[in-house]
Amino acid sequence: MLADIHQLAIVFTAYIIAAGSPGPSNMRIMGVAMNDGRKAALAIASGVVSGSIFWGLMAATGVSAVLSRYAEALVVLQVLGGLYLLYLSFRAGKAALSSDKDQLRPSDERKATAATLYKRGLLMHLTNPKSILAWIALMTLGLGPGSSPHTVVVILLGCAILSVTIFCGYAIVFSTAPMIRLYRRARRWIEGTLAVFFGFAGLKLLLTHI
Repeated sequence: MLADIHQLAIVFTAYIIAAGSPGPSNMRIMGVAMNDGRKAALAIASGVVSGSIFWGLMAATGVSAVLSRYAEALVVLQVLGGLYLLYLSFRAGKAALSSDKDQLRPSDERKATAATLYKRGLLMHLTNPKSILAWIALMTLGLGPGSSPHTVVVILLGCAILSVTIFCGYAIVFSTAPMIRLYRRARRWIEGTLAVFFGFAGLKLLLTHI
């Protein structure tokens, strides 16, 4: 029993570090929260949470472990993910170069429905091969030869709760008044940083196998 608790603690700690550290999903949630408000950011975050839970289920059933053995499947995901990140880089760069007057106009996120924003967050997480590999690593950490289905359920439920807490937490914290004021003062620098970050991440994915 103590061994199981210790193992679960390792898995949950690893998940917090993996999900909470800066990455494309978190950076996107932060940017939308500061620029477009809490509602839009929570919709994006909900899609990211769903994507994380999906890959968790795939890892638990062994599907993603099979995918990881076939380079072609991961290459397709890397290309899709890289192209999407470059698209986000282009949008952030365009925002950084735009005037303050242009930024007062409703952005795509403000005009988009919650369902559309949800799908954008989901797409971003589903096309991130690191999510698959991270979940495979988590399941490897948490499951041994004698692990029961109950352990799998506990890991999935625990990580699902952590996922909601982390990603929605980013949406809530970065949509507060101080963060919005910070964004308005440093908008060009923030959007420029996001453009560089997304561009670097996208190119890294696309050039991995070249």
